[in-house]
Amino acid sequence: MTSRTELVEDLMGRFPHVPREAVIKEDLLRGGMAFDDSALTDNEHGDVKPKSYFIFSFDHRTLPELGTAALRRPPEEVVLTGGPYGLRRTVVSVRTNPSSPYRVKTDDDGFMRLYLDGKPIADVGLPPMPDYYRHTLANGKSVMEVAPTIQWGYLIYLTAFRVCQYFGAKEECQYCDINHNWRQHKAAGRPYTGVKPVDEILEALEIIDKHDTARTSQAYTLTGGSITSHVQGKAEADFYGQYAQAIEERFPGRWIGKVVAQALPKADVQRFKDYGIQIYHPNYEVWDKKLFELYCPGKERYVGREEWHRRILDSAEIFGPRNVIPNFVAGVEMAAPHGFTTVDEAIDSTAEGLQYFMSRGITPRFTTWCPEPTTPLGRTNPEGAPLEYHVRLLETYRAVMEANGLTSPPGYGEPGAGRAVFSVSSFMDSLPARD
Repeated sequence: MTSRTELVEDLMGRFPHVPREAVIKEDLLRGGMAFDDSALTDNEHGDVKPKSYFIFSFDHRTLPELGTAALRRPPEEVVLTGGPYGLRRTVVSVRTNPSSPYRVKTDDDGFMRLYLDGKPIADVGLPPMPDYYRHTLANGKSVMEVAPTIQWGYLIYLTAFRVCQYFGAKEECQYCDINHNWRQHKAAGRPYTGVKPVDEILEALEIIDKHDTARTSQAYTLTGGSITSHVQGKAEADFYGQYAQAIEERFPGRWIGKVVAQALPKADVQRFKDYGIQIYHPNYEVWDKKLFELYCPGKERYVGREEWHRRILDSAEIFGPRNVIPNFVAGVEMAAPHGFTTVDEAIDSTAEGLQYFMSRGITPRFTTWCPEPTTPLGRTNPEGAPLEYHVRLLETYRAVMEANGLTSPPGYGEPGAGRAVFSVSSFMDSLPARD
């Protein structure tokens, strides 16, 4: 292919059952988008909701390399509609890449458009600044810093612990920049609370609950770095669980409570349930045995792949299979130096993992890999995985799900092209809409 446009249109033609919205969305998520200055926000002082950097950088450059976009943040997400492909409403998480062939800018008539290879392909909507972002906590901290919302306001993302105790080259997951993201924000002088106090989170949620009069926010996710020892005297289940307990006591039933944590022993998982969590995400990251060992060395060392999977299955006895939703990072299967070298091999491996869990009633979901430049795999694979892998994964995911009699998992909003709000992969866009 001589251009990205030709690649995209070729895949749209070869995989007509995958929504064309999802093809473009996956390409934006794996490779990022550039922004003209006219498309950047005025941070927390304007009318557009800025990118919060809620856990990872999800950028293809470090902050010092982003230029104006480091001073005036890009939007948290964009929504794409119309254009020559007739796109239905598509919510896309922003991953900034100044070198991307996709660029967001205003046209001569003042309308915001997404351009690919210099030609407009979609109208762009920017997320409005929510009323609750215009208020601060008593100590002056912003709601965006303490309890940012994503997925067009559907999900409150509570990163209670900003760093990971899998630390250094021999323990960090090789595609993850959570620790670097912490360092770069602190170096830039940005507010970036390492351990968020429970009372601050409750105060921020009080503001959201008061000003989110449309009840757009439907769920919260508690997460952060893995805890291999203790934080503030608490092991992982009790550290993250204390937040759920406090939230559920203050706001009973207001939001769907979710936690992203390690695959923990059954007794710890029961504590999550007892604290009030409804959905458990013990992410398995990558299916292939060799790649898990090499690309998730800390998790392999402390827990091990087989034990990790056994714990996922055990957790279904506590939460029910429907409410255990492990994530994997789609694309690292093809990351050099050890990944698969053909799309066929990578899809076969990923499908094996999907069948393993879905045949047991557990529905994984996935995040499209962003090759952040400070990670070992990001440095080695700056272009990420081939777009064909991502498109075929969407087709495979739906096929395996339907073969096992499953439907879209709870806690993610509406499925279907034009309806989905999940913004960090297209799996919800590619599933059938509910009647």
